Formats: sequence, structure tokens, C-alpha cells
Amino acid sequence: MLRALTSALRLPRLWSPLRTRSCVSHRPTGDPEIQVRALTGRDQGITEILMNRPSARNALGNVLVSELLEALAQLREDQQVRVLLFRSGVKGVFCAGADLKEREQMSEAEVEIFVQRLRGLMNEIAAFPAPTIAAMDGFALGGGLELALACDLRVAASSAVMGLIETTRGLLPGAGGTQRLPRCLGVALAKELIFTGRRLSGAQAHALGLVNHAVSQNEEGNAAYYRARELAQEILPQAPIAVRLGKVAIDRGMEVDIESGMAIEGLCYAQNIPTQDRLEGMAAFREKRPPRFVGK
Repeated sequence: MLRALTSALRLPRLWSPLRTRSCVSHRPTGDPEIQVRALTGRDQGITEILMNRPSARNALGNVLVSELLEALAQLREDQQVRVLLFRSGVKGVFCAGADLKEREQMSEAEVEIFVQRLRGLMNEIAAFPAPTIAAMDGFALGGGLELALACDLRVAASSAVMGLIETTRGLLPGAGGTQRLPRCLGVALAKELIFTGRRLSGAQAHALGLVNHAVSQNEEGNAAYYRARELAQEILPQAPIAVRLGKVAIDRGMEVDIESGMAIEGLCYAQNIPTQDRLEGMAAFREKRPPRFVGK
């Protein structure tokens, strides 16, 4: 088992940064439904994926899912991305869930294929090597909440509305909601929320532990986004390889018994020992100065 774990937890190669930060889906017509932005200045290292499909309240249709998958495939190979932030360009909405109007036109076989792709998207978000944050400034329903659950951290406006409401539409969560919500909140509470299709405010979600932070909404409707950026800024100065390995240790360890989890932690720790950043951290401590981590 340890040999398998060692193979699975090898450090990724030190990738070259991408030359472009744009993501345009390969389709014949229409404006892109997402924008990928690499922030600069004190926010350098934060990359945003901005969902911008106002006509459908950022509903997850084929095009939006394809563009998100394409962006993730590019960004996961860019070591300059230290934090990935998901936000909305549509005021009052994070993501309204799956595009049921589009799905209504699909055959049963097409629905099954699409839901598999949607589930795959959430898995790609969850497996993204750098920390991910969902900035929920409005409605996050069904697949929209599943997208947020796939992120490592969630920040919501107190007035935001969220819930796995699929049972009110004759469905059940199919993009990870039945698995990630109980891992986040516990089995009994997750069952209650899914069985009832209950909607929660951001403040209620924070009280339950569904979101890390809830903030009062501002006039511009982007208070959660700015709080998410502040959270990302707290992550930026930390050693990026150590942060990524910490994510691996937590995510993999939560799926196994504690003895196996401790073995995973040990393997991750061993991979961090040869890094320049570990030596820099010790030198900075000894010299009483802030460390300068470079991700090597």
C-alpha cells in the first residue's frame, strides 16, 4: 500500500507558466461564458475564473462546462497559480445550477453523458493542485452549490441563497452533492438538507459550517468576492509546495482510516524536505526576517 501511495503522491514537475491567461472555447460563434484573469500587484498569484452567462444566470450548460474544463486543464499546468478563485460576473447570482432548459431538449442518453461531464468538472475542481475558493455573492443552487462544494474554501454574502434543491425538481444531486455535502456537514444534516431541498442564507450556511466566512453584502453586490480575495492574500505568502502538499494530505487522508492517513501525511512531508522553500523557511526564522518562498 505504501508503494502505491508513494507513486500517487509524487510531486508534479516544476511547470513553465502559461503564456496566455485567456480561455475561449473552441466553438464557432458566441461570446465566451467565462473569463480567466491573473491578478497583479499584491494579488499576483491569484487567478480568477469569472462565470459570465447572464442570460441563464450562469446555469451550467454544455458550453459553460466545456469552457470551465478547458480553463482548468490549462491552469493546473501553471505553477504561478497559487490560489484559484471562482466568482460570478452576474450580479445576484453565483451559479443557478444545471441548465434545465437545455437538458429538457436532451435524450435520456444525452442527459446521462452530460451529467457525467458535470460530475467530471466538479472532480477536476476538487483535484486542482492549488487552493480553490468560491466567492458566492448570490444564488448558488443545485449544481452551483456542488461547484462551490468542490472548492476548498467558500465565502458567501450573508444574503446569498444556496441549497441542493434537486429533489424539488424530481431529481437528486448528481455532480457530487450527495458525497461532498455529508463530508462537509455530516451525514444526518446533509440528508435533511437534500431530502427537503431546503435553501439556506449565507448567514445560515456559515452557522452550519457550510461556508468559511459570511459577510454583509455591499451595494456593488461583490462583498463575498472581496472577502475571498482577502483570504487568498493570506495564502499567497505561504510556501506554495507545502500548501499544495498539505491539500493532498488532507484530501487523501480524509478518504482512509487514520493510520493510512498518517502514512499519507508522512509521504507528503518527505516530499517537502528537499525543497528550497523549506531551507528558506528555516533560514528566515534564524535570521528573523520574512521568508521569500519561490515554489522550488
